[in-house]
Amino acid sequence: MTDFSDELDGMGGDDHADQVTVAPLHEPRDGIPDVIADDAALARACDQLAEGTGAVAVDTERASGYRYWPRAYLIQVRREGAGTHLIDPIALDESNGGLTPLIDILNDVPWVLHAASQDLPCLAELDLYPPALFDTELAARLAGYQRVALGTMVEQLLGYRLEKGHSAADWSTRPLPAAWLNYAALDVELLLPLRDRLAEELVRQDKLDWAEQEFEAVRTAPAPEPKAEPWRRTSGIHKIRTPRALATVRALWQARDQLARKRDRAPGRVLPDSAIVAAASADPRTVEQLRALPVFGGKMQRRLSSMWLRHIQTARALPKAELPSAAQNNGGPPPPNRWSDRDPDAAARLSAARAALTELAEKLHLPVENLLLPDLVRRLCWEPPDDVSPEAIATELTARGARAWQVEQTAGLLSTALSATSG
Repeated sequence: MTDFSDELDGMGGDDHADQVTVAPLHEPRDGIPDVIADDAALARACDQLAEGTGAVAVDTERASGYRYWPRAYLIQVRREGAGTHLIDPIALDESNGGLTPLIDILNDVPWVLHAASQDLPCLAELDLYPPALFDTELAARLAGYQRVALGTMVEQLLGYRLEKGHSAADWSTRPLPAAWLNYAALDVELLLPLRDRLAEELVRQDKLDWAEQEFEAVRTAPAPEPKAEPWRRTSGIHKIRTPRALATVRALWQARDQLARKRDRAPGRVLPDSAIVAAASADPRTVEQLRALPVFGGKMQRRLSSMWLRHIQTARALPKAELPSAAQNNGGPPPPNRWSDRDPDAAARLSAARAALTELAEKLHLPVENLLLPDLVRRLCWEPPDDVSPEAIATELTARGARAWQVEQTAGLLSTALSATSG
């Protein structure tokens, strides 16, 4: 399997804090490439990529907030000696050859991405998988940078200011505007030199091995398990107090999700969360009462008002045994602000663990959440194992998914923290 070790050999330790002169970067140095939307163009691009050297910078553009499915509507790739290529996976998916030539190239070379966990799922749907990766956002976090957005990192480390982005645009639009394509190409224009600078800094801080462990964890992470009750994530649901009103939220959320899925529209564009919460609070009995609520009086919602009301009425008629619980059961510990009342010793353990981890994270110049996942810490403090020796805690952390470097850094201090009591 190809990895980054050869490319990173010999990288030295210039201090990243050196002042750089910032220059605006308005467009890619080779201009905006044409969008690749047919088999012949893809074949030519893949021939060029095959002749390039080193890792491939990869990015995607989706249509979050517009479409239901988190598909990739544009793929950007750049490789040294091969230039930048903008690929339309939607058009190519409908062609005879599909993305097979691209799969053959990309699945055999390392990738460089920024915030890889956001892009990898939609690329996996296209059978695109990196054999190794370098995540510039994650690298920046481990190197101790406070602001890790791509534009910020490019400006701070490379001295270029990127044009304002179109990340929130509807990338399912066809044809894509030139300004959007310019933005998309710039997203991979400097990823490779940014990788080099961050790798140098990680070497200087003796954190490159940590970063490689984190990159591999991102690369091999399984798809998240579906939420047992995804409707409970409705924004504003904390305003709903009764099981009956929660049943209305659930009914409207499920009806909206079904309609959004069918239409391939973002659920919030079918019916905003705020409208669901308003309807659950008001409990309208007639179409007229429903239409009097915010949003439901709009043109689109008026056409759907009978359907929405039918689901409200169904929720209202549910027997008590079928109503949702007012408290969400996620299988984990309760909110930490309730620990002192329910288990004072657990609260003491958590307080000691948080203090120790925060102190260590500051010493190591990295975010405490990257030192160890907060949810893992909470679960360990709420129900610690019988044996809290450093060796036993190391085994426990490993079993719960912590990386080797995290275990090495935290097992001892957590062993001490888990012995804390409220007395």
